[in-house]
Amino acid sequence: MTHAISLSLLVCGLLASEATAHYNMLLPQAATGKRGEPVTITYQWGHPFEHQLFDSPAPQSLVVFAPDGTTTDLKKAMEVISSPGVDGKKASTFHFRFTPEERGDYLFLLKAAPIWMEEDQEFLEDAVKVVLHVQAQKGWDTAIDRDGFEMLPLTRPYGLAPGMVFQARVLAGGRASADTLVEIERYNATPPKKLPADEQITRTAKTDPNGVVTCTLTEPGWWCITAQRDGGMRERAGKSYPVRQRSTFWAYVDERPGN
Repeated sequence: MTHAISLSLLVCGLLASEATAHYNMLLPQAATGKRGEPVTITYQWGHPFEHQLFDSPAPQSLVVFAPDGTTTDLKKAMEVISSPGVDGKKASTFHFRFTPEERGDYLFLLKAAPIWMEEDQEFLEDAVKVVLHVQAQKGWDTAIDRDGFEMLPLTRPYGLAPGMVFQARVLAGGRASADTLVEIERYNATPPKKLPADEQITRTAKTDPNGVVTCTLTEPGWWCITAQRDGGMRERAGKSYPVRQRSTFWAYVDERPGN
């Protein structure tokens, strides 16, 4: 896990991004489901835009928050599977099946163990969140990690059309996190045949004084919006190294009507 190339594609802000990060991918087979019907959710680690997958780190925790406010620990439900990786190698990823029992929005929160990035000489400490919509628009904007570093959607994260503006508020300990760096990247289900120029691949934005980030999601599919901040220091082999704390939210853009 020493590769470090972050790829993204969108219209979002004017700041250039450092192409130095993997992302955690927590992806339901579809953004919407039906009550009583199982959904498969996959957890991957790598470069979403290039669809380069590496061995996924075992998650520290995985919890789902139901529309009625109850929580369920799903970590034991995760199974390791083998997926196509880089250069013909196999990558270990995870998946699990979940059956929603009521109508409303289910919020999944996965926290990864700190990951050492050799090339960057730092640790990544990641939390990733995704919403599964089940027949009723209820609960997609609920804060579920009040004491942590969280991205809270202000725009409903499903039923989006290409080119719609998406907004989210970044919270740190329940308070708005202003001037926070945010990266956005589109997920490709297969490796693209040709990559655009770097300046069209990697874009970043910053939150405003109220902690709000605004971006335009230009194409159909899954998009990750990732905020990051200084997470202090952590020891490794007797030395202290910086920790980059990140919070990723996945939103889904539908195909254009008629496609």
